[in-house]
Amino acid sequence: MFTDSHCHLTYLKLDNHDRNPELLLGAMKDANVSRAMAIMCHYDEFDDIKAWVDRSDDKLNIGMSVGLHPCQDADVLAGVTVEKLLSYDHDKLWALGETGLDYHWDDTKKTAQKHSFATHIHASQTLKKPIIVHTRAAYHDTLDLLTAERCEHGIIHCFTEDYAFAKRSLDLGMYVSFSGIISFNKSESLREVAKKLPLDRILIETDSPYLAPVPKRGRENEPTYVPYVAEVLARIYGKTAEQIGQITSHNFQTLLNEYR
Repeated sequence: MFTDSHCHLTYLKLDNHDRNPELLLGAMKDANVSRAMAIMCHYDEFDDIKAWVDRSDDKLNIGMSVGLHPCQDADVLAGVTVEKLLSYDHDKLWALGETGLDYHWDDTKKTAQKHSFATHIHASQTLKKPIIVHTRAAYHDTLDLLTAERCEHGIIHCFTEDYAFAKRSLDLGMYVSFSGIISFNKSESLREVAKKLPLDRILIETDSPYLAPVPKRGRENEPTYVPYVAEVLARIYGKTAEQIGQITSHNFQTLLNEYR
C-alpha cells in the first residue's frame, strides 16, 4: 500500500532489528510498505544497494537509483558510468540520483555541482529514467538549471521550499516528495504549501536513516515509518492515511511509467 520513494538502506544501523536486514524487511511488510526505492549517493554503494534490491519478493518490491550526491566529488561522474550501472537490471533501476545542488556545506564548488547535475539530467533524458533532485540553499540555481535543461520527469525529494518553488517544479513536470519534516512542529509553513498542491503530484518518503517523523523523532528513521508521513498528509487533504498511501503509490508508478 505505501511506497517509500526515497530511503538510504545502506546507511541503516538496524539496531531496532538486531542488525538483521530480514527483520527490517519483515517489519516493512507488517507496516504495509510494499515498495521502496533505495537511493545511491556514491558509486561505491552500488553493490550494497543491489544486495537490498535482490531481497525483493512478491510482497515487497525494492528498486534503486544510481547517481552521485551533489556533496560528493563530481569529478568521478561520467555518463558512460551511469550507463554501465544501468545495465544491471532495467526493471530494478528506477531512477537517476540523487543529484542536484547543495550550497549549505560548501558554496565554493558551485560550477562542479552544476556540471554534475546537468550530466545527470542529460543521462536521465537519454536513458529514459526519472531524476531524483536534492536541493539545499540553492533555490534559484536549482530551478534555473531544471528549466534550462528542460527536465520534465523526476522528484524534488525531501521538499522544504515554498509554494512558488513547488509550482515551478510541477509546471516542469516534476513530482514533490514530502518527508518526516512535514510532521515537525516548526513545519506549519510547509504544511500550508502542501495544502495547495494537487494530490496526483505528491509522493512520500522517509529519507532514512534521517528525519524520523513525529512520533519517532530522535530515533533512526526507517521505511516502516513512512505511514506517519502519510498520516500528516491525510489530515491536510481530508483523507485516510491508507488513501494517501494508495494515491502516492499510484503517483510513483505513474512517474515510472512516463518513461516506459
